[in-house]
Amino acid sequence: MSRSARYVAFPRVSLLVGIALATFLQDFGSVSAEVKPPTNVLLITADDLNYDSLGVTGSSAPKISPNLDRLASEGMLLTRAHVNIAVCQPCRQCLMTGRYPHRNGGIGFNPIRRDVSTLGESLCEAGYFQGIMAKVGHLAPQEKYCWDLVVPAADLANGRDPKLYNQHAAKFFAQAKQSGKPFFLMANAQDPHRPFAGSDQEKSRRQGNERKRRSGYPDASRHYKPDEIDVPKFLPDIPEVRREIAEYYTSVHRCDEVVGGVLKALDDAGHTEDTLVIFLSDHGMALPFAKTNCYHHSTHTPLIVRWPGVVQPNSKDETHFVSTIDLTPTILAALGLAQIERVDGRSFLPVLKGNKQEGRDCVFTMFHQTSGRRNYEMRAVNEARFGYIWNPWSDGEFVFRNESQNGRTMKAMREAASADKQIAARVRLFLYRTPEELFNYHADPDGLNNLIGDQEHQEKLNELRTKLLENMRATEDPLAEKFAEFIKR
Repeated sequence: MSRSARYVAFPRVSLLVGIALATFLQDFGSVSAEVKPPTNVLLITADDLNYDSLGVTGSSAPKISPNLDRLASEGMLLTRAHVNIAVCQPCRQCLMTGRYPHRNGGIGFNPIRRDVSTLGESLCEAGYFQGIMAKVGHLAPQEKYCWDLVVPAADLANGRDPKLYNQHAAKFFAQAKQSGKPFFLMANAQDPHRPFAGSDQEKSRRQGNERKRRSGYPDASRHYKPDEIDVPKFLPDIPEVRREIAEYYTSVHRCDEVVGGVLKALDDAGHTEDTLVIFLSDHGMALPFAKTNCYHHSTHTPLIVRWPGVVQPNSKDETHFVSTIDLTPTILAALGLAQIERVDGRSFLPVLKGNKQEGRDCVFTMFHQTSGRRNYEMRAVNEARFGYIWNPWSDGEFVFRNESQNGRTMKAMREAASADKQIAARVRLFLYRTPEELFNYHADPDGLNNLIGDQEHQEKLNELRTKLLENMRATEDPLAEKFAEFIKR
């Protein structure tokens, strides 16, 4: 069986590369004489996909992600990967600049500063043919990313049709071949972002699109039933929540088919062996205690890397913390290109080669602004066992409002709260939060027990506060001194 048949959907390096190879520092994973850099890069992202929603990451939903499970079997799953901010545009702009949002200017749904260098600019200078599929407006200003080919979400059935992704990816690879250049393709699936497949929200939008003669939503090939899925432990297992999670998993499966369509196009184009493939989600699911927050399920992302001949197939890295600010430095290092100056991330190429890398014992995350332009500043640090969150917006009166409260789940939780004290407490926590949160994610992976007032954990609390403050100061976070004053109290 050919490799291309295994995926289901439904040039040479420039002289600049060779010169740059000799200039890498060891920490950036310089490419040895025995390791040939990949010619091309395929970066695939999912929209609002929880880490644990794939078969390879622990989901029990039947046959939920055959394409991504297969990709992981051909490469490496990094189990401690996080995004730095759990909202669409700022996360993607971190990825493409190697800088935290407050360092690239894109703290919310606004463009990065024009003086900030991007991965796209580096690849353009090195002679790459570059394309993007969907989520185009989430990398702004567009000219900073140097796209040669842009496929808007409307041409991909709202970024959700596996067949259209396959067709447009195939066209991109053909155009790249015709250009005689190596390529970089960013293929963004817009599942499992709301509206979930088969939901009332999707049905309403379908009707609206039909009236306006706009691209609609494709039918899902597989609909999950409520009794086929597990409800995440950070949400109550009540009927309407279970029903919405089933709709979410239907979208997850369609996302996997999109990935399969793109990978099949890559295989059919003959580029499997000379392409570095990276897959991740931009953040957690659009449900309470995940997206647009700093909880473990907000930022934990399923990061999969396939690099034939370099990355050990069917391998896992369960030790090193990596994040989205590290992706641009890692891609540049893998391609043998010079690093961008003044980035916050660093290459984890040594990790991909199966080696140890110092300084990867924690990750720093944050939040600034929702898509509705509401400001809820948060800062967090996650390490192997514990996670700490600072919520300076929380004063007991200001109410949290975000996209995750749309749909069935939050409405069902509010209704159930009148008769269930535990659900009532969860609803209140989500809406009003508390200034500090400390979780033992090793023992309590769903963050149900806030240890902030536990005397047994005061030493750990102070340790994480110190780590966070040092990072905030080192990266010129505008809230650094406010946090310093807060922890002095």
